[in-house]
Amino acid sequence: MLAAPPKAARVSTILVFAIHAAVFGAWTPHIPAVKDHLGLNDGTLGLVLLGAPVGSVIAMLVTGRAIAKWGSKRVVLATFLAFALVTPALGVAPTAPWLFAIIVVWGGFIGSLDVAMNTQAISVESAYGRPILSSFHAWWSLGAFAGVGLGALAITFGVGLRDQMIAFTLALLLVAWPLIRPMLGDDQAAEEHKLGLPWRDKRVLVLAVIMFAGLIAEGAVGDWAAVYLRDTLDVPAERAGLGYGVFAVAMFLGRVGGDGWVAKFGPARVVGVLAAVGGLTFGVALLVGQFWLVLVGFAVFGLGIACIVPVVFSSAAAQSDAHAGQAIAGVATAGWAGFLLGPPLIGLLSHATSLPLALGVLPLCCLGIALAAGSLRPAV
Repeated sequence: MLAAPPKAARVSTILVFAIHAAVFGAWTPHIPAVKDHLGLNDGTLGLVLLGAPVGSVIAMLVTGRAIAKWGSKRVVLATFLAFALVTPALGVAPTAPWLFAIIVVWGGFIGSLDVAMNTQAISVESAYGRPILSSFHAWWSLGAFAGVGLGALAITFGVGLRDQMIAFTLALLLVAWPLIRPMLGDDQAAEEHKLGLPWRDKRVLVLAVIMFAGLIAEGAVGDWAAVYLRDTLDVPAERAGLGYGVFAVAMFLGRVGGDGWVAKFGPARVVGVLAAVGGLTFGVALLVGQFWLVLVGFAVFGLGIACIVPVVFSSAAAQSDAHAGQAIAGVATAGWAGFLLGPPLIGLLSHATSLPLALGVLPLCCLGIALAAGSLRPAV
């Protein structure tokens, strides 16, 4: 008789995905105010945001070994608590160098928790015996939308970033152990999920590039949508978070429906067509520069890149000569690097040109994804 699937572990992991995204999402509407408070231009803000990939790369080198030694459940708990404790520091940085240092630490714990919770999700999926990874990422998107809403609501009622994040910290510390306790603790496969870029397998390397490009776009929208709407289109601060909000909702809906679309049309066609349509629509919206059209552009763009992460994970597991967990860890590392490098890249390009032109890189990423989508294969 087959063992019952670990439903409690699945729910627990889904909630951690959602909370991880919600805290990040709640930070994004406050970025324009932080920029003004510290007197930063777009280029300086981009350099400050570069602290996140610096911290995450350093942390990832340690996280893989920690998961191999202690299992993903313990590492999820440790990084969840650290992530919660560091979060309020974002609202107290007095200067740009201090904010950079805080974001380095915060980014490190964001990356570590991301790796640990994805490793736990892989273990839960293995116990289920069927693909369910897309559902975790769908809930991440929903959590991001909820976080943006909370951040925008806080701004509307005059709640600053520091007080908002202190409230988050208190809530996370209260729920940490009850939330994580149901996770799978006997993570025997953790040794096989150590992080590493997939340079030795050319097929997985192509998938890593697709993931990198897709998450450059996702990360850039997260940090720059509000700045673009406020500074370029003169949208009020309380509405500036709508860009990332509609993007996140569309991404959630795309991930909810993604498994069915892939089963019907195949992964290459789904990712290629969606990326092409999303990139084209967003590019046109940037050229026109009207608020409501830009919101449509963000929404279609979110749908356009929604299926990249779960499809690339599945394709890597199907194509790699290595263990599926190693392939997934490799493309996840590339994706997280893109997610965190996207915002500073846009900031530096914006400083050299303009923010609309810098955001034009994102449709180009989608074009590259559409052209490379033929390398995607269904999971075996």
